[in-house]
Amino acid sequence: MGRSRRTIPEELLLLALDPATGTTAQPQSLDLGLAGAQLVELALAGRIAPDGDRIAVVMPRPTGDPTLDSALELLRRRGSPVRAVHWIGGPRLGLRQVYLAHLERCGMVHAVAGQMCGVLPTTRYQATDTAISREIRARLDSAIRTGVPPDPRTAALAALAHAVGLGKHLYPGNEGRSSRSRLRDLIRHDPMGGLVAHAVMDVQNGVAAQPRRDRASAPPAARATANGVPMQARRAGAMARVAAH
Repeated sequence: MGRSRRTIPEELLLLALDPATGTTAQPQSLDLGLAGAQLVELALAGRIAPDGDRIAVVMPRPTGDPTLDSALELLRRRGSPVRAVHWIGGPRLGLRQVYLAHLERCGMVHAVAGQMCGVLPTTRYQATDTAISREIRARLDSAIRTGVPPDPRTAALAALAHAVGLGKHLYPGNEGRSSRSRLRDLIRHDPMGGLVAHAVMDVQNGVAAQPRRDRASAPPAARATANGVPMQARRAGAMARVAAH
């Protein structure tokens, strides 16, 4: 895979990077989103394909991108298709730091060392070319504004941005409410992006262990109970369920 085109994980992280503070929005859910973005990118590269709510390796040949190839090799070692929620919620967190280091090596961001409260060391990341982030954002804005079905890459990026909660970062306040709603609606334009975006949200909602078709037929009260659990408790429950499998 050449470097002439940015990958979806790279674009998702650049979208989340705040140019003013050098920090990333939604850092906890962003790890899950990056894991999902890897799946979409591998699917677009013809290396994996959806099999119901599972992911199957169809071509184990490396892409040439070390971060994607690491994920592809882990999927290959599974030996059989893996449920998207189990992959995304698995013990491979820390992808945000992996991709920040990756973007730094590629020259898309540079690290700025600092201190918190004058004592604790911190690292902020500044984009080396803000035009790249503006171009990514412009693609989302155009899809939201025009209503024209976006290309699969942009549709998947929009789906993942919604899934990790970047809508309120990109389109804040009451004035951004309609844009956030349209961002969510873009999820329907890419089946693979939709699959992984729903899996990201399922992991956050703590319902990763239950097949989607069963949840769809569950009583509204049961679904509301799952959605009503505080985020921290839902994530803890999700990790426990994933570990049990």
